Amino acid sequence: MSRIDDLIAEYCPNGVEFTALGEIGEFIRGNGLQKTELFDEGVPAIHYGQIHTHYGIWTERTKSFTSPEKAAKLRRAHPGDLIIATTSEDDEAVAKATAWLGDEEVAVSGDAYIFRHSLDPRFVAYFFHSERFQEQKRPFITGTKVRRVSGGSLAKVRIPVPPLEVQREIVRILDQFTQLEAELEAELEARRQQYAHYRCELLCSGEVESARWVPLGEIAELRYGLTARGQDSGDYRFLRITDISPWGTLLPDGAKYVAASSSSNEYLVQAGDLLMARTGATYGKTLLVRSEEPATYASYLIRIRLDPSRMSPDFYWHFSQSGHYWEQVNAMVSTGGQPQFNANVLKLVKVPTPDLVKQERIVAILDEFDALANDLSVGLPAELAARRKQYEYYRDKLLTFKEAK
Repeated sequence: MSRIDDLIAEYCPNGVEFTALGEIGEFIRGNGLQKTELFDEGVPAIHYGQIHTHYGIWTERTKSFTSPEKAAKLRRAHPGDLIIATTSEDDEAVAKATAWLGDEEVAVSGDAYIFRHSLDPRFVAYFFHSERFQEQKRPFITGTKVRRVSGGSLAKVRIPVPPLEVQREIVRILDQFTQLEAELEAELEARRQQYAHYRCELLCSGEVESARWVPLGEIAELRYGLTARGQDSGDYRFLRITDISPWGTLLPDGAKYVAASSSSNEYLVQAGDLLMARTGATYGKTLLVRSEEPATYASYLIRIRLDPSRMSPDFYWHFSQSGHYWEQVNAMVSTGGQPQFNANVLKLVKVPTPDLVKQERIVAILDEFDALANDLSVGLPAELAARRKQYEYYRDKLLTFKEAK
């Protein structure tokens, strides 16, 4: 931190200027790019949903491309621009941003804004992930089921604008954190791929393949969740899509709550229930409720309550991460606009039903692999979680300045 202190003492001893984003750049709204128009080659393109699921602080390459004919009709980000996803089901994810550092223009979808500015692009991207930005953004968020923020509102957010030398030193320090995090993530991903291999081996074994496969609706009751907005406090934990990790576990941070009422009481979950995301970029991921603490669940989730005489919830949860499950889900989901998956379709997913003793044996093996790959209290997952907290602490500290008078 001494290098930062020296630079601040040299270039801005009386404090740092704070400026509205709209005064240092312009917000340009993206337009009509559907997921069905994304391909493996062509003109680089970024869909707003990919900002939530794929991109980090910045990127030099796109995951997807679109046709030259389509790209010609779309608004495009220039190298150095910020690309901002302006809609989400969760307030924290509204206005998640990535800096485009590629060598050419990139087509941008609707529900996203391009921010064209004159600052270090990675400095701005780090600011968009900071708590200072989150605090200013929250009052501008609108919508009920889908939360959103406009470019006009984002233009009012104030950003510290230290000299370029200070911006670059902050970026250099934070880049070191993100690089270490990326290395840990790569190592953890290799472990998860190994786990996925063994899961497939077990769930593709003869005793599972030869078991009777039945529609999920034959062995489970399905129900949609509560339409409500979570609050910072309340009687019941309010489980949302964004509370579920990509690996089907409950995330420890960012909990929301609802008050006890005749409405919320109807949607109480119990240990052994499963909750499946039915819409958005993360449709199909499934959480197994393990806690006895009272909780309700949001309308974008489907509760699955299994017949315990037919299937173990743990066995179904492991199955919901398998290729057998995802082949069916991906074939059944509606792809017009936001992907949608309703209970009537979920009832048709075929599930193997080996006897309960075999289910328990398979679960015991897979639980061991899952703990190695995903348990946030031990090993690589715990180290990665600690590094992320350290990064967030220094990010917010480095982006806090005394304002010039």
